[in-house]
Amino acid sequence: MRAGWADDGATRVLRGTVVHVPRDPFAEEGALEVFEDGALVLRGGRVAGLGDAQELLRGVVGAEVVDHHGALLIPGLVDAHVHYPQVPVIGGLGLRLLAWLEHHTLPEEARYADLDYARLRARAFLRLLAANGTTTAMVFGAHFAPAMDAFFEEAAASGLRITAGLTVSDRALRPELHTTPERALAEGLELAARWHGQGRLRYAVTPRFAVSAGEAMLEACGELLRSRPGLWFTTHLNETEEEVAVVRAAFPWARDYLDTYERYGLVGERSVFAHDVVAGDGELQRLAAGDAAVAHCPTSNMALGSGLFPLARHLHHGVRVALGSDVGGGTGLSLLKEARAAAEVQMLRPDGAPLDAAHLLWLATGAGARALGLAGTVGDFRVGAEGDVVVLRPPTGSTLEDVWRAREDPRQRLAAALTLAREESVAEVWIHGLRVHRAPGGDPRSAPDP
Repeated sequence: MRAGWADDGATRVLRGTVVHVPRDPFAEEGALEVFEDGALVLRGGRVAGLGDAQELLRGVVGAEVVDHHGALLIPGLVDAHVHYPQVPVIGGLGLRLLAWLEHHTLPEEARYADLDYARLRARAFLRLLAANGTTTAMVFGAHFAPAMDAFFEEAAASGLRITAGLTVSDRALRPELHTTPERALAEGLELAARWHGQGRLRYAVTPRFAVSAGEAMLEACGELLRSRPGLWFTTHLNETEEEVAVVRAAFPWARDYLDTYERYGLVGERSVFAHDVVAGDGELQRLAAGDAAVAHCPTSNMALGSGLFPLARHLHHGVRVALGSDVGGGTGLSLLKEARAAAEVQMLRPDGAPLDAAHLLWLATGAGARALGLAGTVGDFRVGAEGDVVVLRPPTGSTLEDVWRAREDPRQRLAAALTLAREESVAEVWIHGLRVHRAPGGDPRSAPDP
């Protein structure tokens, strides 16, 4: 984290149409809060006030006011599952998961043995996260410890809130991506000791998936997870029928896919499982009982033909669900895009859960914060939350701009943004009360770069 990050003591007021979802819209109606001529007061990097702009401005003397008239101000987006080494392989179309890994992803991930390349890609990845409005993420790491050391260094400098770890495997991948359980544990202990709890960084124990992690490796992951307080765990679960069949053959003693992780103490309140498309009711019951979370990655699931996520069944069993961009298997880093795709997936399922703008914004913000144990810290604009803000403004001449002109109601504009907005509509991004990104040609009245 940059020296003095968010400690300048300044009070700033961001003015515009402020929209957030401070409560779970799946559990209660009216969860979406809108302040049409609204303002956020940011002080010491946190939200010190939220409400009607004219009223708030009367009580704030000498503050710097940044006027975003005509824009939507939403909380920083929270990505619950995204791969750091996969941006360059976006667009590998026409293959199912295991073939796609073999032909596109794993050759790229092998390149991260080159520390210079790994650092270059880390810097680009973090910059692109911010450019897409993501300020908090659970990041699937590289297979090489030096690459992850470089990644954490760059993440600390970026100001983003990142949970990540060394990805480990000991079989079924390219040989250069394999390690041993002993080495995985030693390198994980060293990385966690160096980076966990430093600024906005946390460490996540990260076996790639049970396909590529044998019993000794999963046992080492459990030992690492228990080695120090507050470590996180993330991996893949039930992504495709083919994957489930491979795991069933590799672990004949297991009741189901989830059981391969449960045996080693890897399912708990700090566990986030990506995908869970092919989910059994028993697994959903046990995920809920363990208070584990699932990252739904809709564009990846569709691009790789994995299936349509059973959201209603997860909600019925009480499993926490958030959104993930996934990246390489998906179609980019935009959680706005993932939100729209999530709505489309549910419309295609006979038992789908219809999703409106409030549900989608929640999945991309508050639900992600809750999945990552950060409720009240990020994900909404409640007083005391960190000042992570995304300013959405339609590009000049765009379809979104035309729709916004025709539909002035903020709720309708939010729905249009969730349908049409992507990276080019992210005008500014503020983290902990300081601006970290402004789109080319952005509002010159905005605050200077920190």
